Amino acid sequence: MSTLSAEEINVRLAALPGWSVAENHITKTYTTLTFAHAVMFIGAVGQYADAAGHHPDISLHNYNQVTVRIQTHSAGGITEKDFALAGQIEGLPHKKPKAT
Repeated sequence: MSTLSAEEINVRLAALPGWSVAENHITKTYTTLTFAHAVMFIGAVGQYADAAGHHPDISLHNYNQVTVRIQTHSAGGITEKDFALAGQIEGLPHKKPKAT
């Protein structure tokens, strides 16, 4: 699988609100309602990733924030496979806490 050019990446990012490129990965931080929601969200991401044979970097921080970083390691960069997984993740239910 070949890596995408910077222009191809930017075109695809336009369809994924909140995603950006950092350190040769596509990345996004999600804010969930609670710690438990964050853990469930991570589990759902893991299910999609495992089914796709993909292994993103996922971190939980500040009790309810989940950062997902995706790169096709075997290709050494960002590929269509990464955007396919990001699109699936975007379809997962996640809600930001209400502003106080």
